[in-house]
Amino acid sequence: MQIAILGSPDSWYARDLGRAMTDRGHVSSLVPFERLATAVALPQLPPVSGSGVDLTHCDAVIVRTMPPGSLEQVVFRMDALVRLQAAGIQVLNPPKAIECAVDKYLTTARLAEAGLPVPETVVCETAAYAMEVFAALGGDVVIKPIFGSEGRGIVRVSDPDLALRTFRTIERTQSVLYLQRFVDHPGCDLRVMVLNGRILGGMQRCCPDDFRVNVSRSGHARQITLTSEQEEWAIRSAQAVGAPLAGIDLLTDREGRSYVIEVNGVPGWQAFRRVTGCDVATEVIRHLENHRGRE
Repeated sequence: MQIAILGSPDSWYARDLGRAMTDRGHVSSLVPFERLATAVALPQLPPVSGSGVDLTHCDAVIVRTMPPGSLEQVVFRMDALVRLQAAGIQVLNPPKAIECAVDKYLTTARLAEAGLPVPETVVCETAAYAMEVFAALGGDVVIKPIFGSEGRGIVRVSDPDLALRTFRTIERTQSVLYLQRFVDHPGCDLRVMVLNGRILGGMQRCCPDDFRVNVSRSGHARQITLTSEQEEWAIRSAQAVGAPLAGIDLLTDREGRSYVIEVNGVPGWQAFRRVTGCDVATEVIRHLENHRGRE
């Protein structure tokens, strides 16, 4: 198979996927998203290409990152993925799944609609309305960027005066206010890796000095045996956003109530592989082999 990776040239994940492809006898190509180009009604140029690679001649394309960009750039990248999928190319994850997973609001809404437990959440555009619902959310909220990962840009606010100043600052930047009730937890969460409706494993991430427990923020990880309920929630969460490959974050509060916090449609697995021993890259390539020609 010829498989292209849409990712950064210095990405550990691109190298790991390349290693897995070589081990299984496949040809890999790395294409940064910024190098994508498309052509319409111009037969001498590939419909979708990048870095000299005709992506429409690949058997599969793996989306390994979605770098920041302007609205036009992000829309164009998603359009290019849609065009590849329409041409019968396997795209992992599919563009609709990526579009949902990178949007915290849409993901949270889909999870709730699927009957999964999520923290109470309000999304709005004005500081005035955010202050109206601040008390309804318990007077202790986590403010998150709708687009973001690895805990970046997440702030906890429990003081009304500081909340108002924060809300007004976000409003002035013409950003959306995503407020979620703070779930008081003992400093740990769970990351569950799902591939094609199958649980690859789970790890517990702990950071006692920060409510954000991401390993990228100095959290510590260990392998954990999941309960049947946790496995079920993870599979249903991935299905809710339509992502064959997903990292599901589960959080349990101090009273024992559990919530689905996030679905990552471009999940990292460096720490996951280290603590679980699961070779996620090879599992991903096997998945593509098993689904070759089914798009």
